[in-house]
Amino acid sequence: MFLGLKTASAQEIQRFNPDTLQTIQLDSVVNIKASRLNVETFIQAIINDTSFYQAFREMKKYRFQAENQFYTYDKKNKINGKIYRKINHLTTKGNKVQYLVKQDSGKVFKKNGKYQLYTLEMFDYIFMNAYQSEFSDGSFNAKTADGKNGSYKDKLKTLIFSPGRPVKGLPLIGNKTEIFSANMRQYYDYSFYSATYLDSIPVYRFEVKVKPDLSSWTKDGLMIKTLTTIFDKRNFEILGRYVDMKYDNLLFDFDVQMNIEMRYLNETKLPSKITYQGNWNIPLKKEERASFLILHKDYRN
Repeated sequence: MFLGLKTASAQEIQRFNPDTLQTIQLDSVVNIKASRLNVETFIQAIINDTSFYQAFREMKKYRFQAENQFYTYDKKNKINGKIYRKINHLTTKGNKVQYLVKQDSGKVFKKNGKYQLYTLEMFDYIFMNAYQSEFSDGSFNAKTADGKNGSYKDKLKTLIFSPGRPVKGLPLIGNKTEIFSANMRQYYDYSFYSATYLDSIPVYRFEVKVKPDLSSWTKDGLMIKTLTTIFDKRNFEILGRYVDMKYDNLLFDFDVQMNIEMRYLNETKLPSKITYQGNWNIPLKKEERASFLILHKDYRN
């Protein structure tokens, strides 16, 4: 949870750590030799999965309540901007969003009304745009973003919803997301555990993590440091995903952690919790430091 986030004044806080590990209770390490499962089973499920993206499309069919908190920080990690939204998502034609609470404070917008930070723009594109648009049957690979930053938004969509796939068109990092390629696998350790998710759902927790004994130079060249995926044992559906990414090159450096969790409404998988914290530094632009917590609840037809 967020700690001590009461105002948007210059207040030092303990940064939010978005990790699925806080949602599940580990039972035991799975004996790979004794199990019918193996590492390749999990890897192929991650690579081929489109259900995370589909869950965000499916949510448009339902009424639900969303509570979104977004914070920006200065170089000393003190809050200098805050966005808070409490929203009812509607399924009627026309306006899809009913604002219950809408608050902004601090350094959020430029004088022209646009967001101060690109991170805020991405947040608005991924979530607010999803709330306000109609459900459609478009594929995961369909382009959805327009404008100056449109292509980068679609690339970010791939990075969030399908880690492990290459992201073409991102300078110097496109192939670094492809952690399951034959060349990249040598740099990672793989483990999976039996666990319980949300107090009742039996799951496997599959973790891909950079090997600790690599040289510092090799570690620095690996963008994805940890990828944790939560699988429902009963149907092998992916219910949770945590990714830790850090990278530094001539064009930019970033340090980002993001977590997405799902819940069921009957047999339908829907997003329930999305958390993010990250620092971005791009030459000739202001460093961006931000975190957010998005909660969806009370899904209903």
